[in-house]
Amino acid sequence: MATQVTATASTPRSSSFLRIAIALQTLTLFLQAVSAGLLLTSSYGETLHSVGARVMYGASMLYVLAAVLAWRPGGGSPRPAWHASGFLVLASVQVVLGIAHVPSVHLPLGVLMFGLSVLALSRAQPVNL
Repeated sequence: MATQVTATASTPRSSSFLRIAIALQTLTLFLQAVSAGLLLTSSYGETLHSVGARVMYGASMLYVLAAVLAWRPGGGSPRPAWHASGFLVLASVQVVLGIAHVPSVHLPLGVLMFGLSVLALSRAQPVNL
């Protein structure tokens, strides 16, 4: 007798991991804005902003991982994986612009990224436990 296994929408665990990854990314983007202000007013702001950039980039990669895990094994929609991948591209452009010291594009892109991250967090499905 064979058993039939059906793919369900993303499991609560993968959905929870996805929400946590998006929340972490949103928090790191907010802290980047704070450290950008410190960059202009204190001696340690540059170091804090530089470390924050690495953490934000890592959080973006974690978001991609969480989105792929929610999509592939759980059988959910691929849309979050595409959004996360696009966000990683934006984060890469942001890092390059920051290193090149192009604040006229770096700052508005940072604001856009924060807004998109808040939007992604608000659209992530809540977990029913």
